[in-house]
Amino acid sequence: MDDQLPLLVVDDDSVNRDLLSRRLLRRGYAVEGVASGTECLAHLASARVAMVLLDVQMPDMSGFEVLRAIRSTPALARIPVLMVTAKNDSEDVVTALELGADDYITKPVDFPIAFARIRTQLMRRRAEDRLRESEERYALAAQGANDGLWDWNLARGEIYFSERWKSIVGHTGDEIGNRPDEWLTRVHPEDLPRVQRDLDAHLAGHTAHFESEHRILHRSGAFRWILTRGLATRDDNGRATRFAGSLSDITEGKVMDALTGLPNRTLLIDRVARALERSRAHEAESFAVLFLDLDEFKMINDSLGHHVGDELLTAVAGRLEASFRNTDLISRPTGSDRPAAWTEHTLARVGGDEFVILLHSVGDALSATRVAERVHQALARPFLVAGREVFTSASIGIALSQSGYRRPDELLRDADTAMYRAKALGKGQTEVFDVEMREQVMRHLHLDTAVRRGFERREFVPYFQPLVDLATGRLAGFEALMRWRHPERGLVLASEFVSVLQDNGLAQPMGRQFLRDVCAEVRRWKDEGLGRAPLWVNVNFSSRELLGEDLATQLLECLDDHGLEASHLVVEITESTLIDDFPRMARVVRELQRSGIRVVMDDFGTGYSSLACLHELPISGLKLDQSFAGSAPRRQEICRAVVALARNLGLTVTAEGIETIEQRERARRLGCHFGQGYLFAPALDPSAAARAVRGRHFKVAAPAAS
Repeated sequence: MDDQLPLLVVDDDSVNRDLLSRRLLRRGYAVEGVASGTECLAHLASARVAMVLLDVQMPDMSGFEVLRAIRSTPALARIPVLMVTAKNDSEDVVTALELGADDYITKPVDFPIAFARIRTQLMRRRAEDRLRESEERYALAAQGANDGLWDWNLARGEIYFSERWKSIVGHTGDEIGNRPDEWLTRVHPEDLPRVQRDLDAHLAGHTAHFESEHRILHRSGAFRWILTRGLATRDDNGRATRFAGSLSDITEGKVMDALTGLPNRTLLIDRVARALERSRAHEAESFAVLFLDLDEFKMINDSLGHHVGDELLTAVAGRLEASFRNTDLISRPTGSDRPAAWTEHTLARVGGDEFVILLHSVGDALSATRVAERVHQALARPFLVAGREVFTSASIGIALSQSGYRRPDELLRDADTAMYRAKALGKGQTEVFDVEMREQVMRHLHLDTAVRRGFERREFVPYFQPLVDLATGRLAGFEALMRWRHPERGLVLASEFVSVLQDNGLAQPMGRQFLRDVCAEVRRWKDEGLGRAPLWVNVNFSSRELLGEDLATQLLECLDDHGLEASHLVVEITESTLIDDFPRMARVVRELQRSGIRVVMDDFGTGYSSLACLHELPISGLKLDQSFAGSAPRRQEICRAVVALARNLGLTVTAEGIETIEQRERARRLGCHFGQGYLFAPALDPSAAARAVRGRHFKVAAPAAS
């Protein structure tokens, strides 16, 4: 109420009116006066007042009539009215109070009492006005807010739910009662224990406020994701008496992929779970899951930038949606009341460049494969991204519901497994999951675990296969090969675990440890006086290691730590690794050459390189693949030409895979400098390698006459 509004004094006796008005003015009130009931009503119709002091006895209209008129007029009904009556007229007081007077003043006026009553009524009306404004603000906020509101009277065990709260769960009006179960029985069974625990903790005073994200059952039968917050009020003993808060629908943010607008993994899991329920209830309700992974997306992301990658993902999502027939429906979560099974298909982005298509009512692998082929065709056209054409394809794995699945993650796991099998077959392939795939995955997981433990226990050790000078039969060096001394299986060849190292990220740390072990062994030979003659060790590196940060510096530091020279180490790079990323690998080779470390090209002739690259790189030698050891005349001529070219370029040539004297002599006659193979020795453990260094001679038999 405005404190500057005047008090209106209504009295036909001017003396009484003026006396009361002057005293009120001295007390700081604004005052206006009128002489009759008619004037009072006219004044109230045109001006606002804080209070009416109304005389009972007036000639034209009694005070009671004026009071009755004020209380019957909606615009005036809330104005405080104090009746002024004779001291002994108790009957008038009762009548006035019954007609709605707020209080009364007796004549002659006892001013201290009168002022107290006036002040009390003004304060009460201000408090009522503030309460009414607060209630109006609350009601307006409740109507306009997007959040649902709830107010839990803990003593009575009743909850008030706003209309918005009810609409979030798909209900209106009296369809929702006022008991706590209206909320708690709708909470998803998996979430209920956590919600109840958080509620109890806050009501017990263990947390400052209550906040919970959980699923709640919608009238449609679907579950919506909601965020609810609340705060309890407590009595003097700290016991919670009232608990109020809000509820927000966060379904779209929770189940929608922000980049593509497609359903995310959360919604997909929910869709697959419901499909499984229907499949168990009705055997004919079979379905399939297609797991898509874009081929070489990382290369696009790294070379063109993440913003281009994001644009491509958005374009792929749109293309996938459009690829379905007009009768197909791609689901998007909405707040509608449509029933739970309202889609034929669900397309979701589950992370990175991975998409999943849930196909309802798919009876066999052939039908699912046809959909996969339609996806391949849709992705075959170029995408216009950031002003340029970009091509991509997808590897697709399919899992069918007939395999007795119990949980959604099992289906996604197997579809993912089939996708990786498809990716291993090349770009744009499709594979259908079978049990053998799962067994392979389990074997791979067990192997991965064993490799990790073996690395921690230092079970991976270097073995050394001799490199023999074919002209003299003497030991020239070794190729260091990694072997796994498995505690149960014995010695395991690298071919069984190298791919695991590449997948689990251990290739680089294990490669560094392997190099240290090799250098330590060479240092031991020298300390024992076995390494006086020139001797080197060839070491293979993965492409990740070769393209790592400052490889040459790391190798020199390792050599220096063991007191070795750069000449003790030779780096082997396979032809395929070199050609896959020629500019970067050429830079690595040149850095190694500048540091004094020689580089040889391994498995020469198995890739697709041009012989012209031999003179573009500062490599020191070639290692001919075992296939060159064949006796076919045409192959021999090719081998002779390669050796002649290498010699003209000043490169050494090592023949691999020599297992017979005939192969050794053929390699020697062709002009190969070194030989390697079982004819001389298999890969030797460090002790045997030390004995080989001590003997230095691998001449198996006298050379045949030339």
